[in-house]
Amino acid sequence: MSKKTMGIHHITAIVGNPQENVDFYSGVLGLRLVKKTVNFDDPGTYHLYFGNEGGKPGTIITFFPWAGARQGIIGDGQVGVTSYVVPKGSIGFWENRFEKFHIPYTKMGRFGEQYLAFDDPHGLHLEIVEREEGEVNSWNFGGVTSEVAIKGFGGATLLSTQPKKTAELLEKVLGFELIGEEGDLVRFRSSADIGNIIDLKVTPSGRGQMGVGTVHHIAWRASDDQDQLDWKKYVEENGYGVTPVQDRNYFNAIYFREHGEMLFEIATDPPGFAHDESQETMGEKLMLPEQYEPHRDKIEHVLLPIEVRGID
Repeated sequence: MSKKTMGIHHITAIVGNPQENVDFYSGVLGLRLVKKTVNFDDPGTYHLYFGNEGGKPGTIITFFPWAGARQGIIGDGQVGVTSYVVPKGSIGFWENRFEKFHIPYTKMGRFGEQYLAFDDPHGLHLEIVEREEGEVNSWNFGGVTSEVAIKGFGGATLLSTQPKKTAELLEKVLGFELIGEEGDLVRFRSSADIGNIIDLKVTPSGRGQMGVGTVHHIAWRASDDQDQLDWKKYVEENGYGVTPVQDRNYFNAIYFREHGEMLFEIATDPPGFAHDESQETMGEKLMLPEQYEPHRDKIEHVLLPIEVRGID
């Protein structure tokens, strides 16, 4: 048996103050807050999901905001950079927007593409690249119109403690296609039109340390529950220890630590984010897993208040 993932389902990171997180990803980047819930393992902490209008796989970045937590160090064993893709011809809009909000950025070239590299307020490394691929994001917010809006993930740059082992996993197990090498980066591509480009750094960056401003894990797409079970069996047959299926309410998840020490997840596309609230109202109300609903008053009292707002 051989399998091929379509690419990135979501990326989950650790950040600081939750309102700063919302202000940046909604107010500045123009993404939609599609789900406001809690960390299933720590219900006193938000789990916030941002993406395109429908919260489709390949567009979702999720956060555990821990105000006052220790700053992390980005390095080997982590996703080093999260890439966003925007429509062709829109890079000038984003340069002007970053200047308006005093966000430092750097222009850089890689594999024949131009990138804007920048950090979020908590130190997470991000970049924007133009591509034709990917459907237009119809969400309009805070001066970011669909003509220039982030479509979703362009991909990610992986920092591995054993890059040869990680490369082998990407190509031989996850089914990415090796498409190029440049400098100390190797580029892989999946079959999807978004969240499909993975750059693997093959030289050491120094060991990463989990904390604020670092990626916790990256999730790959499974088409449904059966496909996920097939993935579980396939990954185990290739020598990796995989967790049992975890119900995350908006998708089911399995996890494994690859040999380069990154935490990988395989997540199902369904059921998505509109099954417990309407498409129109997603992200407006704090949604709790069933086991925590009896404790809603206590949880809401502990969580810092947040709001989606335009940033001038």
